[in-house]
Amino acid sequence: MEPADNNELFEHFRFTADPGQAPLRIDKFLFNRLENTSRSRIQSAANAGNILSNSSPVKPNYRVKPGDVITIILPHPPRKIELIPEDIPLDILFEDEDVIVVNKRTGLVVHPGYGHYTGTLVNALMYHLRDNPLFHSGEERPGLVHRIDKNTSGLLVVAKNELALNRLASQFFHKTSKRTYSALVWGDMNDEEGTIRGHIGRNPKDRKQMHVFPDGDQGKEAMTHYRVLERLGYVNLVECRLETGRTHQIRVHFQYISHPLFNDPEYGGDRILRGTIFTKYKQFVQNCFDLLPGQALHARTLGFVHPSSGKEMLFDAPLPEGFSALLQKWRTYIQGRRDG
Repeated sequence: MEPADNNELFEHFRFTADPGQAPLRIDKFLFNRLENTSRSRIQSAANAGNILSNSSPVKPNYRVKPGDVITIILPHPPRKIELIPEDIPLDILFEDEDVIVVNKRTGLVVHPGYGHYTGTLVNALMYHLRDNPLFHSGEERPGLVHRIDKNTSGLLVVAKNELALNRLASQFFHKTSKRTYSALVWGDMNDEEGTIRGHIGRNPKDRKQMHVFPDGDQGKEAMTHYRVLERLGYVNLVECRLETGRTHQIRVHFQYISHPLFNDPEYGGDRILRGTIFTKYKQFVQNCFDLLPGQALHARTLGFVHPSSGKEMLFDAPLPEGFSALLQKWRTYIQGRRDG
């Protein structure tokens, strides 16, 4: 087995069958090689077209031959903690038998993990979908194929069955899903649009933070496209489109080019980085910080192919109240300076 390529909420494994490999069903072949993975989970991946032999999709009954190169995408790892359904309000934009699209509020953690075992989006979904077998399947992150940070608001799609889960996971893995984000960044961008490139990995000095490795000697390749939507003096509203989906990608990429996200405590945006030294301005910025619990970042649009119908789905979630109020405050401030 070659090293797994863990791309956020799904895993990618690659195996090469030995020269002496006896004919064996591919689901048995993989079951023998993958830890903590059930036959049914492997069969679901195959039925969704997520198991390839020599680059071609195969069914669970395909017999592995000597020298076959087998790859599999699995959408979620096994559960490590006990999950509890909780009656937490959800802002649901769309729901059918296969998927549910949620507009996540700022401050809500997506899935349980260290320090956040309850009160997450997954706990809320387990309550909302309490009659759904997938949400009682023993998985740590049932239905999830992507995520956004605790203090990032916006759109998430969640699968409601194994087939939808595998088909959506394939879209996110192969980057055919469409996502844009709205962000307020410190400073006036030089260009109307551009692309930020730089490998992203864990910060060796602080494991809770990510870090850009410009030489590409560490981390994973990451690319963020942006365009300026509105210039507000010392801050700019930008739209971001991700070519890759690394942890904290937008936040760490904009820090890397010296334009941290407004009020981002982990990447230096929660202090005054542009502007004047006047007390009145300092108080104004503090009042702006008070409108948000963290970084000014919102997952605005989400597009994907429906896993059953094949129909293109596109959703748009307007900015949350705090983010909108923040922008209006800056507009009023800039207008006041111009009038003055």
